[in-house]
Amino acid sequence: MEEELKCPVCGSLFREPIILPCSHNVCLPCARTIAVQTPDGEQHLPQPLLHSRGSGLAAGAAAAPPLDHEAAAGPACGGGAGSAAGGLGGGAGGGGDHADKLSLYSETDSGYGSYTPSLKSPNGVRVLPMVPAPPGSSAAAARGAACSSLSSSSSSSITCPQCHRSASLDHRGLRGFQRNRLLEAIVQRYQQGRGAVQGASAAAAVAICQLCDRTPPEPAATLCEQCDVLYCAACQLKCHPSRGPFAKHRLVQPPPPPAPAEAASVSPGAAQGAPSGGGGCKSPGGTGAGAAASSAARKYPTCPEHEMENYSMYCVSCRTPVCYLCLEEGRHCKHEVKPLGAMWKQHKAQLSQALNGVSDKAKEAKEFLVQLKNILQQIQENGLDYEACLVAQCDALVDALTRQKAKLLTKVTKEREHKLKMVWDQINHCTLKLRQSTGLMEYCLEVMKENDPSGFLQISDALIKRVQVSQEQWVKGALEPKVSAEFELTLDSEPLLQAIHQLDFIQMKLPPVPLLQLEKCCTRNNSVTLAWRTPPFTHSPVDGYILELDDGDGGQYREVYVGKETLCTIDGLHFNSTYNARVKAFNSSGVGPYSKTVVLQTSDVAWFTFDPNSGHRDIILSNDNQTATCSSYDDRVVLGTAAFSKGVHYWELHVDRYDNHPDPAFGVARASVVKDMMLGKDDKAWAMYVDNNRSWFMHCNSHTNRTEGGVCKGATVGVLLDLNKHTLTFFINGQQQGPTAFSHVDGVFMPALSLNRNVQVTLHTGLEVPTNLGRPKLSSN
Repeated sequence: MEEELKCPVCGSLFREPIILPCSHNVCLPCARTIAVQTPDGEQHLPQPLLHSRGSGLAAGAAAAPPLDHEAAAGPACGGGAGSAAGGLGGGAGGGGDHADKLSLYSETDSGYGSYTPSLKSPNGVRVLPMVPAPPGSSAAAARGAACSSLSSSSSSSITCPQCHRSASLDHRGLRGFQRNRLLEAIVQRYQQGRGAVQGASAAAAVAICQLCDRTPPEPAATLCEQCDVLYCAACQLKCHPSRGPFAKHRLVQPPPPPAPAEAASVSPGAAQGAPSGGGGCKSPGGTGAGAAASSAARKYPTCPEHEMENYSMYCVSCRTPVCYLCLEEGRHCKHEVKPLGAMWKQHKAQLSQALNGVSDKAKEAKEFLVQLKNILQQIQENGLDYEACLVAQCDALVDALTRQKAKLLTKVTKEREHKLKMVWDQINHCTLKLRQSTGLMEYCLEVMKENDPSGFLQISDALIKRVQVSQEQWVKGALEPKVSAEFELTLDSEPLLQAIHQLDFIQMKLPPVPLLQLEKCCTRNNSVTLAWRTPPFTHSPVDGYILELDDGDGGQYREVYVGKETLCTIDGLHFNSTYNARVKAFNSSGVGPYSKTVVLQTSDVAWFTFDPNSGHRDIILSNDNQTATCSSYDDRVVLGTAAFSKGVHYWELHVDRYDNHPDPAFGVARASVVKDMMLGKDDKAWAMYVDNNRSWFMHCNSHTNRTEGGVCKGATVGVLLDLNKHTLTFFINGQQQGPTAFSHVDGVFMPALSLNRNVQVTLHTGLEVPTNLGRPKLSSN
């Protein structure tokens, strides 16, 4: 609450506070220092002042109006001749002192202009020394000149040090503003309540320098009676040197603060600032004594326009207490008025209601501060835990990661500092608002203890607005943390650890032994399929695999596949053969050990069909590619899906249609055989072509081994391929045609057939090899 009881200009507890039109308060002595004189024009100034202005003096200094109603109440009100000068700063001087006093405002002499003062109060308000009244032949003449100048040539105004609003002064000067006696009473109670710190209170009441720009201002060391300004030692040397125009000014010791006993002995009349002795003249020391006396002996305020009348009503239009004379003959006669007591209770209720809202916000603010402090602790703990985890992770890495670790630590520290800064900023901001709200609450509570309705109503409107504004400052979201205590940082070190494991020292190790997946290994006819995988929980890199297979007779292994795949199928193997297979892995360090050997057995007999991919486009296949016919009258070739390179193999073809005595051909061929002419006319095929009466063996378009016996619809043609004896034998309806030897070269041979549109045949496979020259025995399909 102490901040609410301090003057915004001097920074000390209020002394004789007055209420400005903006509802803010300021000490009466401080109000004299911030009042500014504004001339309307130089043509209205007296001729001597115009001459002085031309000599470098500031305009309007001599025409200063009285800023204090008491200062204006000179001999015309019953005072002595020197009271006007004394009320403004001390004894009057001769004609020579006039130039000295004006030189205070001379830009050439003192460095201070009339309207641009550079000195500031503790609150940053510009302060001017009191303007002394120009001495004349008589005090009355001086007052008359001052009053005429006020009305004709110049006007005075005062700027609020808090809201910076200006207000013009009327003929009464600063005394035209109402005294805030309620605030005086609260200040008095506050000083009395401090008890043990009365000495500190007395020290705080010591007169301070009125031109000091330090915070707080320095104690005053001297008082200039002509300027009526208190100076500290530094400001006296700077602003009021003892040379030049100031040489004749009288500097005295500042008046001491009144003792508690002296303050209690002051009469109520003195407390009200009533004139005494020789005409109501009042020195600066007397002003301080009057203030102390007024605080010691309070008197309920009276109407400033009707000093003998107390307040009885409240003007709603002007929002001020008034007396009954103001309602009958004053400017409030046509205004809306209400009883003083009723408005007192109403405004107290409004202030109390507004205080409840501020109290709730203050309670939330305290809880919010506890929450913020808990967040601070959590941030500290989480930050330390995270740093420890980060250090532990970084220590697991190689020395090359040291710099990266430092960068990550810096990032975490910055994040923590950012969070701490955000929380501290919120704490400071919330603490400031809470202190302001608490001080305002205590002040308002003290105000509500006051039993003076008029004094309360003088400031109630302003207090209600202040409390409402204070409540509105706690906007939505103001009591919510801006940051979380959690750190949104997660170090993902697993990929980096894997990369480290794959560095050169890992590459020096050979790849592990591949594991054969026997459940996926299989054989089909003369093809085998093998599958393998890398052992689990191994970090050794593998660049590829090598699959090796023997010749099916227990001979040497040969590479049949090299690559990165883990599944491979090998076609064109021997039927009825046993193959051994193994696999190994390799990387940049070399080749790893072999896997276990898997034994694969190919089929005993060949199961195959016609191959739609190898046949001529005119060949038409049906019956699951087991029946073939042709759409062309020319001979076209089709191959089987089996490939033979070793062993003895037998298959049959059933003639389903045979029209107009065509010449179909049956035999074997290589994959590159010509497919648009009869089988056996090139060097890639060995065949027997047959008509309805006889057959011929043909190779390279050469006819040999003519044999009687042809084919017809329903006939069966058997083909026996013996790659061990290099012979090819044909059977027509069980009757042997051959055997015929053919020049055998290494390679792969496939069943083959050529026919035209007059023939349709069906293939039968999976037959056992015939054991005699009779009809071969069919195996079950």
